[in-house]
Amino acid sequence: MSAGKRPGGDAGMNTKNVMITIAGRPNVGKSTLMNTLAGEKISIVSNKPQTTRNRVFGVVAAGGTQIVMLDTPGFHKPRTKLGDYMAGVTRESVADVDAVLLLVAPIANIGTQEALLLERIRETGVPAILVINKIDAVKKDELPPVIAAYASAYDFAAVVPISAKTGDGVDALLGELLKFAADGPWLFPEGVVTDQPEKQIISELIREKLLLCLQREVPHGTAVEITKFSERGGESDPIIDVDAVIYCEKASHKGMIIGKNGAMLKKIGQLSRLDIEQFMGARVFLTTWVKVKENWRDSEARIRGLGYS
Repeated sequence: MSAGKRPGGDAGMNTKNVMITIAGRPNVGKSTLMNTLAGEKISIVSNKPQTTRNRVFGVVAAGGTQIVMLDTPGFHKPRTKLGDYMAGVTRESVADVDAVLLLVAPIANIGTQEALLLERIRETGVPAILVINKIDAVKKDELPPVIAAYASAYDFAAVVPISAKTGDGVDALLGELLKFAADGPWLFPEGVVTDQPEKQIISELIREKLLLCLQREVPHGTAVEITKFSERGGESDPIIDVDAVIYCEKASHKGMIIGKNGAMLKKIGQLSRLDIEQFMGARVFLTTWVKVKENWRDSEARIRGLGYS
């Protein structure tokens, strides 16, 4: 089986490449924008902050240019060692790229997270594009004050209002990204749309359903480990067997994840399986377990063991 691929552009002569970081506060739509640009679900999304934990590469072919995008965790004040790791990923991802997309909500004032990100962008000297997301939720006459507020704080290379949800303005944004492309070989093979291994994407799809189905602090204290990933059957009807362990921090959280008579865990499994089958293009048999790892988010060893490194 192969996944995470789709037809790309011409990877032969006269190729160009550009690397772009998407940065912003939690829940501003970074992962939705990544998925819209890539034309495929690469990053998980939810209406809860801190959904993205790792830096995720998304790859888009536009003619002879390959655009490599970095989806980063929402920039926030850390409260755990996992939070420290996530904030560090965002800070490091703003450097050594061709441009940064600062994704903001259509609000006419600069928040603390945005101010800190602008400070980091100034330190690196990397060009920045201001991308005002969620324009589908506001009137057009509400945008000029937003643009004025940010223009007074930083000299952006471009300002692009978009709706990552509907796709409005995304083509214009793509045109701005291409302006930063330079002659050079593609950084990823033709057809690749992400650097994430299949097991990593599957574990994230399951975690997305935990965020969807569970409330309050419970989903933020969960992590997913894929302990079995194997294929059987022929090419005409492949079957993928997946075993997943869901870790949580408290015994009471374990009970909530399992639910009465296992109903919640069954729901999470069913929703996850549908997305995994769509991603893999094959039938999937998914088995899940729930285990307690107390305070795992404050253990550097456990954080590394779960792939946050």
